[in-house]
Amino acid sequence: MSLVLTLKPGERVILAGAVIKNGHTVAHLQIENQVPLLRQKDILAEVEATTPCKKIYLAVQLMYIGAGLTSELAQVYWDLARDILAAAPSTNDLISQISAYILDSKFYPALKIAKKLISYEEELISNATKLG
Repeated sequence: MSLVLTLKPGERVILAGAVIKNGHTVAHLQIENQVPLLRQKDILAEVEATTPCKKIYLAVQLMYIGAGLTSELAQVYWDLARDILAAAPSTNDLISQISAYILDSKFYPALKIAKKLISYEEELISNATKLG
């Protein structure tokens, strides 16, 4: 089963590890096999990973588009997960879900949960700012 991907002018996509930028017109691509694919809206650049939860997302993103769970990325992920859980135990459910997906090499679902983790982090920071 193929996937039809429509790219807006100038839109970027990561396809099987390659960063592709569309030209000045709409483009339609038909992807005929399963490969890692991230649309621009789901890509987090390293310079944008400014919070612990965004760093988790970046680590999982690199697992998804790269060589999977390398020892280096595993170390980064588990250190961040430990620190986040220590600072905000209420993240346990989301961290547990991400971890389970990572251990099963299901990196795209882990990314989806990591996006929820970022939203939750933003909510916690907003609430702390209001109280402080």
